[in-house]
Amino acid sequence: MKKSFCLVLLLLSSVSFVITQTKPDALKEYNAGNYIRAIEICEDEIHVNDKNMDSYTVLCWSLIANKQYNEAEFWANHARKIAQYDQRIIEALAEAKFYLGKNQEALNLFQEYLSLVSLSASRAGLAYYFMGEIFIRQAKYQHADIALSQAVKIEPLKDFWWIRLGYTRELARSYGSALLAYDQALSLSPFLEDAINGRERVKKLIR
Repeated sequence: MKKSFCLVLLLLSSVSFVITQTKPDALKEYNAGNYIRAIEICEDEIHVNDKNMDSYTVLCWSLIANKQYNEAEFWANHARKIAQYDQRIIEALAEAKFYLGKNQEALNLFQEYLSLVSLSASRAGLAYYFMGEIFIRQAKYQHADIALSQAVKIEPLKDFWWIRLGYTRELARSYGSALLAYDQALSLSPFLEDAINGRERVKKLIR
């Protein structure tokens, strides 16, 4: 009897292990670049549990990565009705609105996100980067400089962010500072055409 009981426990444990191992992982699919599969998994998870904020988060990230910005905006708005101050959802909604050209709404959301997290948060640098891009769109170059400077301070290895910082300083006619930013981009990636061209432009203007 004792042996039979142990055998049943062993079989149940094995079944549980197999189920755990074979359960689809949306975040894993997202990180692997399989955005459509991640979307499908998240939608299935939400169908089972419509309060699962992890599923909404990965769903929104995947929709944005797959350039389905309207859908990302829809689901993020839906998720905020469940958890209004979920930092991940606020940031995802801000990104969706950025790509949809809703600049002021996106800016407000990025600012709200940053008010809720520390600078060590995984997407703090990204939020400052997007704010910088919005300020460039609005021709507020000093504001863009501040936001992009903060972005590269948080994540100094982002060569493209350094290029954009150089560009906004160039637009603001701060040519010496622009040159420093372009040089930093080239120190990270020596063959970046945009940084090379930007550097040459500001060097001529400085002369």
